Amino acid sequence: MGERTTWGPGLRASLFPLTGPLRFLLLSSFLIPLGSFMVLPFMSVFLHERLGMGLATVGVVLAVASLVQFSGGIVGGALADRIGLRRTMLWALVVRTVGFAGLLLALRWPPLAVWALILTCCGAALYLPANKAYLVHGVDDERRPAFLSAGNAALNAGMAVGPLIAGPFVLSSPGWLFAAVTALFLAVTAGHARLPGTDGTHPLESEDTARPGLLAGVALLPFAANALAFYLYFHFQHFLAVYAVERASSAFYSVVLLLCFTLVIVVQPLASGLIRRMPYALALAVGFTGLAAGLAVLAVGTRTALLAGGALITLGDIVLFLKSDLEALRRSPRSDAVVFGQQRLAAGLGACASGVLGGQLYGLGERAGHTGWFWLLAAAQCLLLPPLLLTLRRRTARPPVPDDDHEGALTRDDTDGRIPGR
Repeated sequence: MGERTTWGPGLRASLFPLTGPLRFLLLSSFLIPLGSFMVLPFMSVFLHERLGMGLATVGVVLAVASLVQFSGGIVGGALADRIGLRRTMLWALVVRTVGFAGLLLALRWPPLAVWALILTCCGAALYLPANKAYLVHGVDDERRPAFLSAGNAALNAGMAVGPLIAGPFVLSSPGWLFAAVTALFLAVTAGHARLPGTDGTHPLESEDTARPGLLAGVALLPFAANALAFYLYFHFQHFLAVYAVERASSAFYSVVLLLCFTLVIVVQPLASGLIRRMPYALALAVGFTGLAAGLAVLAVGTRTALLAGGALITLGDIVLFLKSDLEALRRSPRSDAVVFGQQRLAAGLGACASGVLGGQLYGLGERAGHTGWFWLLAAAQCLLLPPLLLTLRRRTARPPVPDDDHEGALTRDDTDGRIPGR
């Protein structure tokens, strides 16, 4: 019989029954971003208005923090490979809890705020690769998209709810807010201490052999595609706030973000099986086309265009981000944690490039009085840059496969030399 194509039952069959540790991990995937996004989205306002930092300084601090949070994932993956997934998550949560406690102390000694923020980002960098690897540990390849998308849905739900809870208190009562978030992270850390351990070391990387470098075994095409996708997506992430508030309001900007989070929460788990079966070349075409369409629509500048553009960009990224992770797992001989860390490094490089180059372009458009052209230029890049990936596709081509097999489509027996469920 053919593979089930209905989305809902297939998703339930892939996820359930869930073990106790996996239920806790999915709950933590909601609680951790919930606590983080009760604080982090407001850091620019907090640093500037509450602690009196200049906007130029605030921009540098946030740029460094973002780079650490994303690109530091490659260190987190390597650490998980060395000391194990559970121990890495524990250390990461300890670091992050200390960081949020430091923000509480910064109310008395403001310079501490910068180091506290960097600590929270270091903790996030260490945690996420191990978290994703633990979530799919022992799960066969066909069920992995459902688990990864469920984790992403929980993550985005926490990111959506956190700012709604904390918005009224971040400036009026930051002490109570930071104390509550620190307490939440203490509880989550205690829960992680009770998780069963897993072996974070690849069976082929025994203690008697030299450990490979951080980028050894990187899946080049998924790495490059992830970097490019994040570079283009972060045009939206970095600069939509300024653009939307000018044309609508800060409240309407929050509505756009809520729509985007909701789409990830609802659509990605339902579409995970379809994305898994999709040939990689088709997934790249669909994803980057969605990005291009969404960015072009933003140039219109109306409220309807902001909502429609945000929706199209999110739908494109749902395909790009999940498929690139799945393809990296399939192509790389390294452990899951290392692969996720390498993909986070790609994300960090793309986001950083977007901030540097995109900021210059948006500034030019703002000075010329035509910021809509910024979005059209970003949309053009979505169409012009992805074909460069074809050169990587040819350089990393695998041995010939049967005519009825699709490059990039996962099957039961196609694990590209990896150990199933590792």
